[in-house]
Amino acid sequence: MSESLFFTEEHELLRQSIREFVEKELAPHAEEWEAEGFFPNSVFKRMGELGFLGLHYPEEIGGGGGDYFTNIVLVEELARCGTSGVNTGVAVQVGMATPPILKFGTQEQIQNYLVPAIKGEKIACLGITEPGAGSDVASVSTFAEKVPGGWKVNGNKIFITNGYRADFMTLLARTEKVKGYKGMSIFLVDRDTPGYVVSRKLDKVGQRSSDTAEIFFQDMVIPEEALLGEEGRGFYNIMWELQGERLLVAVACAADAHIALEMAIEYAKERVQFGKPIIKNQAIAHRIADLASRIEALQNLIYVTAWRFDHGEYPVKEISMAKLLGAQLAFEVADYALQIFGGYGYMNEYPISRIWRDTRITRVGGGTDEIQREIICTAMGL
Repeated sequence: MSESLFFTEEHELLRQSIREFVEKELAPHAEEWEAEGFFPNSVFKRMGELGFLGLHYPEEIGGGGGDYFTNIVLVEELARCGTSGVNTGVAVQVGMATPPILKFGTQEQIQNYLVPAIKGEKIACLGITEPGAGSDVASVSTFAEKVPGGWKVNGNKIFITNGYRADFMTLLARTEKVKGYKGMSIFLVDRDTPGYVVSRKLDKVGQRSSDTAEIFFQDMVIPEEALLGEEGRGFYNIMWELQGERLLVAVACAADAHIALEMAIEYAKERVQFGKPIIKNQAIAHRIADLASRIEALQNLIYVTAWRFDHGEYPVKEISMAKLLGAQLAFEVADYALQIFGGYGYMNEYPISRIWRDTRITRVGGGTDEIQREIICTAMGL
């Protein structure tokens, strides 16, 4: 399927602009940021100045007025920066924590949170996961108790991307003491609110340049206007958000798989064993051909599904399929690419080792493989 079916000349000009930015301003710092376990907040500010944080948002609030494919271009090109943590942090900002503000927010909330997020002046995080509620969103227990003038919140969130640095959180909490998916609401919470406690920055296997935090809410009082959308509709609204999130994860996975395979092919052409480049071994060449075919198929599934999503459809089954296949394939390709590199691939000085580490989390974050299968089975009536 030709990419020209989905990407216009404007998309390709955007791609070139982002690629130049990545090559000049991000990639040279990848090793430094990985070693430090953090990329600077100035990346958000710079991307805001360049217009990259609001590509799909309306022009009247400072966005680019583009379609969903502008975000796809952004994620695909950021995958080339050399550290997946940057892509993840930016994706949370543009495609996970902020879309609910535009869809469900008041004009005041849009001006106070979304507009500065588009400019890179405020960094956002998404507060869903808890120690006892990951893929099982219906088990969220953080509770917002109605009090005069607002809510008092107590609870705990964990594995929160951008959580260590974020200026505000899009928070999912329970507002009724009932079990299951009912009685949840979404709130916009400022980091400097008393009782909002960033407990610790978590030490991870991969995506090390992206900060991930554990956060506690200790008798945190937030005003009535912190409510985002309709009270009690939080579960349904966050399920809508998760569709866009999972699509972006699939996009990043396909991009990482493509980059890992490119690395493997280049190395296999150069690495000589038994008197010839190892790419000349049929076992290796055929395996590469199989992986390239699967990446191409995944890419097309993503683009078709993204087109449907961008045109108002709600293709939950296909989004979960893309996320499931993408996460599995990215890690499989990275694993085989590392195998081609042999002992060198296991050394941290070779980028393939980082891709191998970084891709593993995609089979967990945004809903595990097992959860995606459950969603697919439900959609199929099984």
